[in-house]
Amino acid sequence: MAHVLVVDDEPHIGELVSLHLSFEGHTSDRFLDGRAALEAARAQAYDLFIVDVMLPGLDGVALCRALRQQPSTRRVPVLLLTARRDETDKVLGLDSGADDYLTKPFGVRELMARVRALLRRALPAPHAPGEMPMADVLRRDGLEIDASRHQVTVDGRVIDTTAHEFAVLKVLASNPGIVFSREALIRRAWGPDTHVTERSVDTIVKRLRQKIESNPAEPERLLTVWGVGYKFRDVASA
Repeated sequence: MAHVLVVDDEPHIGELVSLHLSFEGHTSDRFLDGRAALEAARAQAYDLFIVDVMLPGLDGVALCRALRQQPSTRRVPVLLLTARRDETDKVLGLDSGADDYLTKPFGVRELMARVRALLRRALPAPHAPGEMPMADVLRRDGLEIDASRHQVTVDGRVIDTTAHEFAVLKVLASNPGIVFSREALIRRAWGPDTHVTERSVDTIVKRLRQKIESNPAEPERLLTVWGVGYKFRDVASA
């Protein structure tokens, strides 16, 4: 059971989302504006944020950025809702740190499928009852990727990553020198039931470069293979 924050200035949409969350055993708190939602997120723990982009006062993109700046919320998945269908708006939402993007009007089944996917990816890898989780730490070219703790360290410095960023980095760093198309990255990182688009992969890689590269404009770890996709440079394990 997850505790979800829902913020939408259209009360009937917030009520609809909360109703269907309750059908799957989740609890939710509803808000009509971004500032009230941010105050609530600072005061208590949530497992997922469902945020409308067009909000009074503090809009959804600004709220998402604020959530990503707080230690207690920066790793919590964010699903943006919006009536805007332009691809540029989607990229702006993902650049703000959102994990997924759903346009209005949306089907309830699609909404709940995305909720399930985001909650599933946020969970640590399962292990047998009574068994301690195995260490799963990948060291590569100054990076340390700890899957059990969902933590990335760059040259000894811990950085914060969203669930999508972590998934892409883990796939690429686990296969140095191997070129992945955007479609292949999507399949390896999330499987067939994802709603991540190929354009979203570009945004995720851009954000990762800003976090792990000394010069994001001239990356040394996450490389572009023009016309094909992306790869992690071919290096020996640290």
